[in-house]
Amino acid sequence: MIEAASQVGNVLAVSARRGHHFSKTPSLYIRLLNGLGVAGDAHMGEKVKHRSRVRRDPTQPNLRQVHLIHAELFDELRGKGFVVHPADLGENVTTSGVDLLALPTGTRLHLGADAAVELTGLRNPCIQIDDFQKGLMAATLDRDRDGNLIRKAGVMSIVIADGDVRPGDTIRIVLPAGPHRPLLPV
Repeated sequence: MIEAASQVGNVLAVSARRGHHFSKTPSLYIRLLNGLGVAGDAHMGEKVKHRSRVRRDPTQPNLRQVHLIHAELFDELRGKGFVVHPADLGENVTTSGVDLLALPTGTRLHLGADAAVELTGLRNPCIQIDDFQKGLMAATLDRDRDGNLIRKAGVMSIVIADGDVRPGDTIRIVLPAGPHRPLLPV
């Protein structure tokens, strides 16, 4: 791993929720458990927990233990007429000051004093986003200059170190050794 000294951000909000619901519940803190995810969250576990993925193959490893979204997305969506707050889109950690979408697969985010996650890929937005607010799914998608789809609805990760995460905690970024692989939907 290579240290990325220039990228340091903050945790803006944390959330979790038992049961499978689109939005999560804002919390004062969440506890990350190595190899499992967020304690008490519906998506916690070694094997896949997202219902559509469980139907396909319940033996898959859970690469979506912790969902992170950059708060800057909420500002962008506000400019398009949407009102979105931390936890609304189902994320466990809302970040500030980190360009999550630009980080490569395998990047490690150290959250607060002890917790750490490793990025596994992009969240692939689903139609439930439109159930939350009509037209929101399209607003979380874009195209680059070459016409490639850009998914902006956050990144997914696995927990690699236990610890509590709170709003205001620092995020320290450690990039993997190169060559870097871009984040792809998981």
